[in-house]
Amino acid sequence: MEVLDEFTELLQDAKTLEDLQAATEQLRDHYKVAHIVYHWVNSAGERFGAGTYSSDWVDRYLEKDYLRMDPVIFGCFQRFHPVDWKQLDWSAKPARAFLREAIEYGVGNQGYTIPMRGPNGQFALFTANDTCSDEVWSAFVENNAQYLMIIAHEFNKKALDFEQTVDVLPRPSLSPRELSAMTFLAKGFSRAQAADALKISEHTLRVYIEAARHKLGAMNTTHAVARALSAGIIVV
Repeated sequence: MEVLDEFTELLQDAKTLEDLQAATEQLRDHYKVAHIVYHWVNSAGERFGAGTYSSDWVDRYLEKDYLRMDPVIFGCFQRFHPVDWKQLDWSAKPARAFLREAIEYGVGNQGYTIPMRGPNGQFALFTANDTCSDEVWSAFVENNAQYLMIIAHEFNKKALDFEQTVDVLPRPSLSPRELSAMTFLAKGFSRAQAADALKISEHTLRVYIEAARHKLGAMNTTHAVARALSAGIIVV
């Protein structure tokens, strides 16, 4: 219970999307699972995310428009209780192909998702993933389901609090290097060109871009650039 109290307090004190992102990373490390993800859609239909999936998988998901066929999304939208991914319908060929690809991108072969809703049409999913046997995963869920449910609803309460603010979400603060990286991308530079202009490696550039993406609550780099421009964080 002491650890649960610590995470609850951490989420209650969150002021920015970066704080929620940090919470998913700490939860992942605490539970020793592959991923913790919180994704929500606000009352205006805008999507936000905090989590530990790789940017490669997020970009691939958006590129293939998997939102339109994701069995987890459809399965959880029809439910009001937590869902072990093994309970979902993976019988269709596209669904099986989607799962194989997700596993290839490191999502894991196991998943446990808690669907949540808000008073004005908001919809959210809190998910834990890992790679392990069915027996190990069943034991994990049995031992932690109650705590995960409490934590998931703390995430959701914070997201609803964010939506009630004037600006919907706190305006994130990017570091000088993050601002420079995003500005070059907004100007149409390739990653290689941006890295060269900043006199850093592409790997280091990616670190700055990923940090900015998380702070902006963006689903991919293009989304991050658009959010930074619309919020006036960068100007080109």
